[in-house]
Amino acid sequence: MYIPPFTITEKMLHLVSDISEQVGILNARLGEDIPSPMLRKKSQIKTIHSSLAIENNTLSLKQVTDIIDGKHVLGAPDEIQEVKNAVEAYHLMTQLDAFKEKDLLKAHGLMMKDLVRNAGHYRYDGVGVFDGNGNCLHMAPPPERVPELMGDLFQWVKTCKTHPLIYSCVFHYEFEFIHPFIDGNGRMGRYWQTMLLSRWKGIFAWLPVETIVKEHQQEYYHVIQKCDQAGESTLFVEYMLRCLLDAMANYDDDDAEVQDKIQDKVQDKFPEVSQPVWDVFDIIRNNPKVTVNSICEQINLKERQIYKHIAQLKSLGLIVRVGSNKTGYWKVNL
Repeated sequence: MYIPPFTITEKMLHLVSDISEQVGILNARLGEDIPSPMLRKKSQIKTIHSSLAIENNTLSLKQVTDIIDGKHVLGAPDEIQEVKNAVEAYHLMTQLDAFKEKDLLKAHGLMMKDLVRNAGHYRYDGVGVFDGNGNCLHMAPPPERVPELMGDLFQWVKTCKTHPLIYSCVFHYEFEFIHPFIDGNGRMGRYWQTMLLSRWKGIFAWLPVETIVKEHQQEYYHVIQKCDQAGESTLFVEYMLRCLLDAMANYDDDDAEVQDKIQDKVQDKFPEVSQPVWDVFDIIRNNPKVTVNSICEQINLKERQIYKHIAQLKSLGLIVRVGSNKTGYWKVNL
């Protein structure tokens, strides 16, 4: 049986321990119940927006939210279709078996419906990963080998004795190396790692890990390339474990809904403040380390407008900058 090459390092073991501790803390706070519908929806919106943004979908977080809410959105038809497909795929998650290859194909069929030919089937053509300058970063195995390679990968993940946090990362890397589909490999690799993790601990189904990956997108591709060169996935496992730990550290449980209600009261207190300013405030509240560029991308405003809105929030005493512009964070006063 094929065994993917990787080395369990001291760094991995520390990360696994830290993540497991965070799982225990979150389960204690949530009573091991699934989060509320409102929080599940917010997490899903963040996950879908970030995962598609990594694949160059230009729709803002607000546009993705509006699509999920059934509102009309102006945008490229294929990008809107990507969001609708992702919503269907994530809704199906609880009905799929993370260890069945046919369920992976079913999920891809939904994720890429009306976007590529042969959605839900392995590719029949050669594919490669290229950078913006046309340089080949990775040439995937030939298409005739894909069914065998994917069969071996599923056989390994079903029988391996490694910790789920580690084997889910190894699966993710091996999946990207094989690149089994003509398109949609990135979003499916991240989706299936979530599938594997959620079968270990349900909390992972609601963690927007893709948000962290998006914030370190260049490192994501750089680490994959370094693993390709090394012929094993150790660095990628360490990278993804760090992303998982960061996602858990930034996780909003039911307290987030309380904070939303408090923010509503704050908005009532300052009726003269426009909605775009509150949109900026909400982003900062949910991610105190967010950059101006990231805010621009999420709500589709120009940089000078973001700075103007931030200045207004500061003047009202709602946010305070702690530390430098490069390494600091926003302290929110509610």
